[in-house]
Amino acid sequence: MGNTLIESTIIPSVNYHLWEPCNMRCKFCFATFQDVKKDILPKGHLPKEKSLQVVEQLGDFGFEKITFAGGEPTLCRWLPDLIRAAKSKGMTTCVVTNGSNLSDEWLDANRGHLDWIALSIDSISDETNIEAGRAVAGRRPLPASCYRALAKSIKARGYQLKINTVVSKFNCREDLNAFILTVRPDRWQILQALKVEGQNDQHYGAFYISEQEFGQFTTAHQESIRALDAVVETNEAIKGSYLMVDPAGRFFDNVESGYRYSSPLLEVGVAGALGQVQPEMKKFLSRGGRYDW
Repeated sequence: MGNTLIESTIIPSVNYHLWEPCNMRCKFCFATFQDVKKDILPKGHLPKEKSLQVVEQLGDFGFEKITFAGGEPTLCRWLPDLIRAAKSKGMTTCVVTNGSNLSDEWLDANRGHLDWIALSIDSISDETNIEAGRAVAGRRPLPASCYRALAKSIKARGYQLKINTVVSKFNCREDLNAFILTVRPDRWQILQALKVEGQNDQHYGAFYISEQEFGQFTTAHQESIRALDAVVETNEAIKGSYLMVDPAGRFFDNVESGYRYSSPLLEVGVAGALGQVQPEMKKFLSRGGRYDW
């Protein structure tokens, strides 16, 4: 690992959205990347070799943790190679997935290389998930029994389990306490649905919730939040508190209403690209971004 981040104000954790394609149709999705696909990356992802180079450069720069996201990253055939490359550079590794493509074989194959698996679970109601688009092809949701089985399989193999819940108009009145306290993830991250121009603004009216409605959801889940020391992120906490890389291998931030992209890492280097975005270490820390990973 390099020493660039030692005693630095640079966020030590990076989210690599390596894959634009997704098999679900979540209306509130922050990361559709249709703008990237339309303008510079028709396939929605870099070739395997270039994606490996991105991971290696991030590791060499000194990032401590990398989260592979999408789209749906498990649709990428070479995701296991990227995970191994990141682990070889000393990084803690995490994958954020909707769970639809996880299998026992995949879980077994990545043991020892992958540290965390984050399941995106917004609702355990089939009807709600279909309405929100959290369903394969927008029509086939994962039932609650599947989520429970996945969580059990993940934990049984020694992975750290995280659950990400986006709270929107679709699920803001749902009670997830019993489910969360039964599954007992190692980390529960609760995020207010965020409008991002160019990503999900066409569905904004359908998923938008106010600060008050988000607060009502968190109040209703205080038992689970206290039991798990869960992390709650409002729109204000989300903006500018993440360091992210897009499918084209560029840093991007969400400080403004839409995404702002840097030059590609493979062209200008990590340091050069970092200078073109403005994530804030203070906001990263205040939202609980630094934890025992």
